[in-house]
Amino acid sequence: MRPVGYLSLVGAAVAAVASRFVAAAVEVDSVWGVSAERLAVTGLLAVAVVLATYGAYRVVGGWLTERAASKRRRHDLRNVLRLAFGLVGVVGLAGVVTEQWLGVFFSLGVVGFAVTFALQQPLFSLIGWVYIMVNRPYQVGDRVAIDDSKGDVVEVNFLVTTLWEINGELVSSNQPSGRTITVPNSVVLSSHVTNFTQEDFPYVWNEVDIEVAYETDLAFARETMIRVANDVVGEEMERNVERYRRRLAETPVELEVQSRPTVNVEQETSWVKLKVRYVVHPRRGQRTKNELYERILAEFNEHPDRVKFPVSRNR
Repeated sequence: MRPVGYLSLVGAAVAAVASRFVAAAVEVDSVWGVSAERLAVTGLLAVAVVLATYGAYRVVGGWLTERAASKRRRHDLRNVLRLAFGLVGVVGLAGVVTEQWLGVFFSLGVVGFAVTFALQQPLFSLIGWVYIMVNRPYQVGDRVAIDDSKGDVVEVNFLVTTLWEINGELVSSNQPSGRTITVPNSVVLSSHVTNFTQEDFPYVWNEVDIEVAYETDLAFARETMIRVANDVVGEEMERNVERYRRRLAETPVELEVQSRPTVNVEQETSWVKLKVRYVVHPRRGQRTKNELYERILAEFNEHPDRVKFPVSRNR
């Protein structure tokens, strides 16, 4: 990335120097009523501005992204640098062509005022992008729900956020559908955003429900579910809950958080619902749920005298 930037900067320097000497070599008096000297000089300076802007973007962008801590930071830096150097390049190019720097800034103000009315939705999306960059409701790599859309964020550009869809009309159980969703950034200014994998705590609480008959030895069933859950996710959950408690301590919220899986009992009309609660990464949610469900049912089936299922169900 940076070698191309250096070559562009060298090209810009050559074009700028050439503009100093090109007037003497121009033999045509005018082109379309404009002096050939001015056309040649302006053209070379315009090339110099474009190459200098592109070269600086490549060099600065390469230097900063190499030091970025993650892919997320590199993605955000590239977007910010594109916008900043793009604006600088447009202003510089307009100033060289018109030779009226103050007029350029004044014109940009007038044009910006007109654009505010003519392009309100894109402008709101650009403001939404700034909000996303500053407040971080989500970033690239997060699993989010934005309005009615849910998926993994693969790109956040100036106007839209692109998601790889999760669930949707084709699949369920928090599985990818293979489709992409494009969401205008303006949506974050007027709708709720749910982030399942925030950078400081990329985990969620999940539950596995199993329905048993009233004749079940509930104490045994609960102990079995807790034991299985501890084998599958217990140690990882304990480490992650400590992270959550540190985060919780920075807020005024007082909340009791269990370090290991727990089981809640919910009474239904014809059965009892047992819910084992645990912490898991969202992208492993369904896989972990499947493993827990299979292992718990296997344990229950080994003790038919202590665990009974509702009559309407086949074992």
